[in-house]
Amino acid sequence: MQSKTPSLAPGFTLFPTLKPPHQTLFFHQILVLILTFLAYASFHASRKPPSIVKSVLAPTVQTNSTSTDTGWAPFNGPEGTHRLGELDLSFLTSYAIGMYFAGHVGDRVDLRLFLVFGMMGSGLLTIIFGFGYWFDVHVFGYFIGVQIVCGVFQSIGWPCVVAVVGNWFGKEKRGLIMGVWTSHTSVGNIIGSVVASGVLEFGWGWSFLLPGLLVIVVGVLIFCFLVVSPDDLGFEMVATEKEIEMNVEGESSGTLEKMESDEAGLLENKDSDSTAAIGFLEAWKLPGVAPFAFCLFFSKLVAYTFLYWLPFYIRHTAVAGVHLSHKTAGILSTIFDIGGIFGGVLAGFISDIIDARAVTSVTFLLLSIPSLILYRIYGSVSMVTNLSLMFISGLLVNGPYSLITTAVAADLGTQDLIKGNSRALATVTAIIDGTGSVGAALGPLLAGYISTRGWNSVFFMLIFAIFLASLFLIRLAKTEIGRMVNEGIRFQSSVTAS
Repeated sequence: MQSKTPSLAPGFTLFPTLKPPHQTLFFHQILVLILTFLAYASFHASRKPPSIVKSVLAPTVQTNSTSTDTGWAPFNGPEGTHRLGELDLSFLTSYAIGMYFAGHVGDRVDLRLFLVFGMMGSGLLTIIFGFGYWFDVHVFGYFIGVQIVCGVFQSIGWPCVVAVVGNWFGKEKRGLIMGVWTSHTSVGNIIGSVVASGVLEFGWGWSFLLPGLLVIVVGVLIFCFLVVSPDDLGFEMVATEKEIEMNVEGESSGTLEKMESDEAGLLENKDSDSTAAIGFLEAWKLPGVAPFAFCLFFSKLVAYTFLYWLPFYIRHTAVAGVHLSHKTAGILSTIFDIGGIFGGVLAGFISDIIDARAVTSVTFLLLSIPSLILYRIYGSVSMVTNLSLMFISGLLVNGPYSLITTAVAADLGTQDLIKGNSRALATVTAIIDGTGSVGAALGPLLAGYISTRGWNSVFFMLIFAIFLASLFLIRLAKTEIGRMVNEGIRFQSSVTAS
């Protein structure tokens, strides 16, 4: 997925013992996982401040008889929540549009340099947004403009990190590996929430400054040490005996479905041009890409509504009759992300065990509907019920979201129909997550407008979106179930015959 002559990270010149034969392939796989984990966690940490400061910028809310929040113009007027929703929309729309172009470009350039470019720009723009506090900026256009440009830089991150990880890991146990690795999203949200909430009392500008600096620092690490492909260090990704056996069994049994790419892994087909980038429209036509992309549209709509509005919701909803402070609301919102970590790992593990990504996703989506209903009804009863239901909701909502954006995207971007063309991975990843990001842009905007009518309406919107997300995967889930039933019948027949 890199350019034909990628530059080796300068850290390997400073520390030559990091090169083979001093270090093994396994060592570098772990290093790549750690670096890309840190990279995307820092991206998400820098996205969290807007949700943390919402309750400070928002219209005045009476929390007791002697204290009110004055807000920050232009967000403290009667339509303050509308302006906050539009602010989210500006970032996420440019993020979604930029995602399509980022994946296209990422298939054609050095991914390490492209990723660093995105990180530096994201860090600087996050800091510039915070400057609005110190320079007393109250022009709505300033905040909108910064968010639009920041969204473009942020869109570079995801196609790059998924493509790099896809270069280093084959199909076997991909769901579990990706499930653990994709916890970077929730970890980043937690870091961003804790940091932004911790310094909020000193002024909301600090909530942007520190996460912005974090992205820049991690970007320096990526520039120095990230290796895009095993080939750059002289390693070759070859088939293991188990993978070869799976290939032979799969072809002889004739059980390959239209969208399956399980046996392809990331092995290159030497008879094809595996370095040629795939076209945008061609990638859309790959089996399974469109259904999962539209499923992610609604799934990410729900996940990002929580990302941008959960601290605000907690702040403005009494728990056991008490309204929580800005700082406490921000920190408590991390419980949703902690649940998301477990959800991503669990979804990846289950999908590996049953070898059915769509079935796993649909199951999590349908179970999340009653969890959201219970959270809305009983979340205000006590702190224990609030945190417990928030954790369960995060687990079920983020499970399929994490699975689709990682393992599913990697599967679809390396399937048999493109004959081992690993350079298609960034494009397929960008299509799936880019489509999801359109939903992510729509969700927070709708929440900003609908919340003025009451939070029951917002939760109804989220539940309806989850239902639609599950519908897009019904056909694929049915195919997977049919395949598992057929395999079970064949296994039983073979046992009986023996």
